[in-house]
Amino acid sequence: MSYDTSTQQQWGVTPPISMAPPTDYEKKLTEDLVKILHQYDLFESSEEAQRRTVVLDKLDKLVKEFVYRVCIQKGLPESVAREAGGKIFTFGSYRLGVHSAGADIDTLCVFPKYVEREHFFTLMYNMLSERPEVTELTSVVDAYVPVIRLHFSGIPIDFVCAQLSLSSVPDNLDLSDSNLLIGLDERCIRSLNGSRVTDEILRLVPSVPVFRMALRAIKLWAKKRAIYSNIMGFLGGVAWAMLVAKVCQVYPNACAATIVTHFFRIMYQWDWPNPIVLKAMEEGPLQVRQWNPKLYPADKSHRMPIITPAYPSMCATHNVTDSTRSIMLNEFGRTADIANKILIGISKWEDLFTDSDFFLAYNNYLQIVASSFSSETQLKWSGLVESRLRQLVLKLELDELLKLVHPYIKGIDQVHYCQDDDEIWDTAHGNHLKDRTFNVDENDKMTQEEKTLFRPLYTTTFYIGLKIAPISQPQSEPRKLNLIWPTQEFLKSARSWDKYVVNLMSITIKKLKGSMLPVELAGENRRLKKLQLSKPKVPSFNASNII
Repeated sequence: MSYDTSTQQQWGVTPPISMAPPTDYEKKLTEDLVKILHQYDLFESSEEAQRRTVVLDKLDKLVKEFVYRVCIQKGLPESVAREAGGKIFTFGSYRLGVHSAGADIDTLCVFPKYVEREHFFTLMYNMLSERPEVTELTSVVDAYVPVIRLHFSGIPIDFVCAQLSLSSVPDNLDLSDSNLLIGLDERCIRSLNGSRVTDEILRLVPSVPVFRMALRAIKLWAKKRAIYSNIMGFLGGVAWAMLVAKVCQVYPNACAATIVTHFFRIMYQWDWPNPIVLKAMEEGPLQVRQWNPKLYPADKSHRMPIITPAYPSMCATHNVTDSTRSIMLNEFGRTADIANKILIGISKWEDLFTDSDFFLAYNNYLQIVASSFSSETQLKWSGLVESRLRQLVLKLELDELLKLVHPYIKGIDQVHYCQDDDEIWDTAHGNHLKDRTFNVDENDKMTQEEKTLFRPLYTTTFYIGLKIAPISQPQSEPRKLNLIWPTQEFLKSARSWDKYVVNLMSITIKKLKGSMLPVELAGENRRLKKLQLSKPKVPSFNASNII
């Protein structure tokens, strides 16, 4: 890895903290860090890299065929249809060069003015469904950035789209030109900005190889500490990338080990909610809203603003809540101490990447179970429920008795083979069936013949840790935590989904003591009580219900 010792004085808007090149000791620390990252299987093989290239090439050809078909359907001349083009761009971790083995590829489909978004979610969706290489195909049309999700030859793809005001989309199209945004709706601008932001980040760091290695380490740390999830109110991939890029800018000649060890102290001591910006915000050709807390009250409410560097600049962290901000700051502070010990040689890199103790940290949890009777339905239903969980967190935070509301970053997907309605009820309420409950990502031990004797129920279980505020003064009456209003509002919101089917989907909520968590989550250290597999006569929590 090479290091730039140029005389440039400043990258971005912040003067450098140090222009010093790496010492031999820091280089050795970087070598040790790279070895550890390889142990975590963060680097794909050359064979997998080639498979990704082949898949992206097939997708690009499919996009051109898709655009051609739409043009013909609209009665355009054959010559126009052939010249209309179409192109895919990658963004996110793949474009940044920090994707790990098995990671998804964020992919943007760009098409000319003749093609509309509805075509993408109908014709393109159908074209994908006809491909034998495509599995786990689903779409989320009403998302903030509408997306088709799929696996193509086993490689996960998040596929978004944007219509340009052009008659044709050539293969040499450069998305950095802000004039391409003229005449587009907000959803198209958001889709395009995924690629534009990624490319701009790479242009704004002093050394791309140093940035990439440091970002790999920070992403691994964030995932290990269960704070890597935009949808749950933590930070997503682009936000973590911008934070690392910021540290690279203020240590422009440093090696990856130096960037990583300084990262946590800088982010812990940052004067939030002052924003993280990588360059001065620029004006552009559109009458669109850019992030500006002086003009927009909603922008002023952002707790940890990290601002995208491509026009129009937006806040990538508007989902952060009071609780998730506190959790991340605590992690920054805790890890800054470890990083300092690594620098002086009394700790090792392995100490940085310890797993989160989420399932041991709280005495009380909320367990939310979304369930349905098919894997295809469950993909959509659990995704909808997951997208609404942040609203539940915000409502729970209004309760003065709750000091912290901590959502776990992902749901746990399982399939249960039920023999009667009682077992369906039990599993939909978070219970397991002995020898007939399996994690979806594992091979179950039942034969196909055995499976025919049961009805499968697919569940996705989400957890929220609750930290009760300590008693500050003597109370005349016992304190009572009332979770009925926020949980009932959440259930109502989930069931208001226009694709919700009463007899095929359910959602339940119940409050659990930490000792009642499934043993595979909490481990043997908890004094576990066995979950009852029979239907309880009295529900443990009056907001628990199923339709």
